[in-house]
Amino acid sequence: MAEKKKTYLVLADKLIECYLGGNLKPGERLPSERELAVQFNVSRTTIREALRTLELNGLIDIRQGGGSYVKAADIQSSKEEIITAVKAENPLVYEMLELRRALEAESSFLAAKRATPADLEKLRIALHNMALSKQDPELGLKADLDFHIGIAEATHNSIFIELIHTLKGHMEETIRATQNHRFKDLSRYGDTIKEHKEIYLAIASGNGDKAKELMEGHITKIRAELVESMIL
Repeated sequence: MAEKKKTYLVLADKLIECYLGGNLKPGERLPSERELAVQFNVSRTTIREALRTLELNGLIDIRQGGGSYVKAADIQSSKEEIITAVKAENPLVYEMLELRRALEAESSFLAAKRATPADLEKLRIALHNMALSKQDPELGLKADLDFHIGIAEATHNSIFIELIHTLKGHMEETIRATQNHRFKDLSRYGDTIKEHKEIYLAIASGNGDKAKELMEGHITKIRAELVESMIL
């Protein structure tokens, strides 16, 4: 797995060097996956992973059935920063956010229907600890993780609970990564508390549709902020 990851990140670097460093203008199309696979002597799967990494970092636009196009950005001026970001960023963070959006949105819906007073108390404690953690990132990380795991546990669905605990390590990594990016802007600390509080209130009031909507919006928002922070 580590070797495969290294291969497509190196390829992403090469694509930046060959095509995004000024050789193609914004709006121009990159060669097809087949052409790139031949050029770099790699599988089309590796090409797709490299292109997806560039897309997640805001450098290209992948149009289904229409190829990949350079986005309108001053790539040359920040080329070294972009290359470093692509190499350092773990694409699994984005994949986990996709999974979490689906899993936790449904968990929030079920939690709103099934949470007991004890479940709600756990969520309140997690919110309280988040509010105390502005100067303590590790406490904030644990509180955030406890909140999301607490929602899964409040579904009282054994499969959801088992799955969320199986993914706990990956969830911790994604929360750490997103907090590192999100809290570069201190105003977003307050946004985080507010978003979690609103999810809690929807669950506590039994509004499953609202809880689901808020959780989906929360994870979608932090994913967008993560992408934005990587290209600014």
